[in-house]
Amino acid sequence: MSGAHRLDIHDERVAAFCRERHLATLTTLRPDGTPHVVPIGVTLDPAAGLARVITSGTSRKADHVAAAGPQGAPVAVCHVDGRRWLTIEGRAVVRADPAAVAEAERRYAERYRTPRPNPARVVIEITVTRLLGSL
Repeated sequence: MSGAHRLDIHDERVAAFCRERHLATLTTLRPDGTPHVVPIGVTLDPAAGLARVITSGTSRKADHVAAAGPQGAPVAVCHVDGRRWLTIEGRAVVRADPAAVAEAERRYAERYRTPRPNPARVVIEITVTRLLGSL
């Protein structure tokens, strides 16, 4: 790849796209190495270098990420809007502490809507390693 689609996390085009209401997909890996792709809502925090996905702690995606341990699981998040697209790659961990979950819920509400109450909610926190796209 020539790098033509590499984007910087601090690029205003990335920030603008991530403020718009787009659903995305999250790809995690099953224990056998095959991809598990599910629709999600995601938020991007360029200052922290993080993307966040809220989910139930009993979800398959949370299980796949947690199974990788503290070093994190390789994941990809992909948004598509016509010709515009953005892929966020990184290493993900599951966080269940109330402060991390509350911050993820706050950011989700800003981009999408206030999430339904879920006492089993966790946040999949993705440390961004690469952004690819065409914005």
